[in-house]
Amino acid sequence: MTEFWTGLTPAERQAYLDGSFRRRWRRGEPLFHQGDNPDWVALLHTGHVKVCAHTPNGDDVVLAICGPGTLIGDVSALDGLPRSATVAALDDVAGSVMPGRVLRTYLHQHAGAAEVLRHTVARRLRDADRTRMELSVRTAADRLAARLIELAERFGTPRAGTIHIGLQLSQEDLARWAGSSREAVTKTLSGWRRRGWIRTGRRSVTILDPAALRHAGPTAAR
Repeated sequence: MTEFWTGLTPAERQAYLDGSFRRRWRRGEPLFHQGDNPDWVALLHTGHVKVCAHTPNGDDVVLAICGPGTLIGDVSALDGLPRSATVAALDDVAGSVMPGRVLRTYLHQHAGAAEVLRHTVARRLRDADRTRMELSVRTAADRLAARLIELAERFGTPRAGTIHIGLQLSQEDLARWAGSSREAVTKTLSGWRRRGWIRTGRRSVTILDPAALRHAGPTAAR
């Protein structure tokens, strides 16, 4: 996922910081809820958040996991529509909050930042299209493996040939992100542990064999 902050020039970064104020959220605290008024955006400096949407039948779907450098709430702040998802802190989070009206002025005055944001939003749309395709053509085990590899690449810590993912994600979160059930995720992770592909801890996963996980197929959970 392309992060907003990494695409800005030093001058654009400073201008953003000058027009924003710092704020912190504790683990589990929502940054905002689906349906809230879109009156600000937040640039994440430290910590991680999960983005969830509530479906008409009452289920929650995890849409994304975001970390430092991500701009949160930008689409609603630009189009003026209510928040389309709920964003909650997975761990302690710090960010720089900018009011929506200030963001619009900032983007008008900094064409380069506006272009970076356009590319970021376009990438999210491509990721959403890919996820919808995966739900229709890939098995639950395939999707779970893809989500773990994505977490490893974006947030993992390499350790002597393994990759540790220390995010505070529950198996329920993984299931909602992979479009699966918690029971299926539990069974699949258990199968991968027996094969020596992963090691699990309290809300953490260490990938012991990244190559095997990348090629996980329908029989991987057995």
